[in-house]
Amino acid sequence: MVCIRRDQCIIVGKLFMPLFRRNQEPRPQHIRLGDRDIEARGLKSGFWSDLYYRSMTVSWPGFFASAALIFAVLNGAFAFVYFLGRDPVANAAPGRFLDLMYFSIETLATVGYGDMHPQTDYGHLVATVEIFTGMSFLAVMTGLVFARFSRPRARFLFAQYPIVGNHEGQPTLMIRVANARHNIISGAVARLWLIRGERTAEGQFFRRYYELDLLRNENPVFALSWTIFHAIDEDSPLHGASREDLAQAEALLVLTISGLDDSSAQQLNARRTYSQEHIRWGHRYADISSNADDGTLLLDYGKFHDVTPEADGAKKFPAHSRASKNPAPSHHA
Repeated sequence: MVCIRRDQCIIVGKLFMPLFRRNQEPRPQHIRLGDRDIEARGLKSGFWSDLYYRSMTVSWPGFFASAALIFAVLNGAFAFVYFLGRDPVANAAPGRFLDLMYFSIETLATVGYGDMHPQTDYGHLVATVEIFTGMSFLAVMTGLVFARFSRPRARFLFAQYPIVGNHEGQPTLMIRVANARHNIISGAVARLWLIRGERTAEGQFFRRYYELDLLRNENPVFALSWTIFHAIDEDSPLHGASREDLAQAEALLVLTISGLDDSSAQQLNARRTYSQEHIRWGHRYADISSNADDGTLLLDYGKFHDVTPEADGAKKFPAHSRASKNPAPSHHA
């Protein structure tokens, strides 16, 4: 580094030395679990080693913008390589970089209009490498676009709030789910998990995962709506737990639904996470079904998320009947 004064060396060094450090501190990564934001530090992102995952998870505008940027950079690089040669392309204006750029685009896309073509061994060699690069780029892009389009996506509608009310004379945790496509999902399976923090005898804090037993965890033909039931009996991890207990334990409910889509013959998976603040104690879901005059079954999904308090809910759930704010529900994955 050439400096006139020592203070200039210090300033320039502070600006450019981070670019040459091989062991930079990794950027913190932000994760959202339910309604809680988590920041993970000290873990390398692995951008290049996990490029396929990033290509599959980036938004469509970001995907095509990245592809367009790579396409422009490749053509600019090959145009510069052509520019280094001595008249490698016929009918290109000498010293005009834009003509070489257009020729590079035609070659990389394997179009070749015919008005410009390689005329030297150097030009043919560069064009050969560029054609191979273009074919590989096209194959990768085709595969990624197909993989993104062909990913199975479930359209399951999850109720905004889990409820705790009486079912068959037993306090029961209930979550309502619906198939928004109204097609047949064969062999649908539901699993409900409780995640909460606990301290060991040594005082260490751990997150424990409890799978909650469901009254019916399988649905042979999931086409309309389905209510998941978990009886809060003596064997339930929720037995005797109050709102304050769940809040202190930072409890989460995780519901997963999987099944075979008969239309596409693909396995579908969906997940929804709820924090303890979403639970409505002493409530029940509004009825969405009714019968028309001609006997047709009507389903009103405008009431799908509605909950109503039970008549004696405050008496049966006194520890949980305190008013609370209604947070925005977390999104399912």
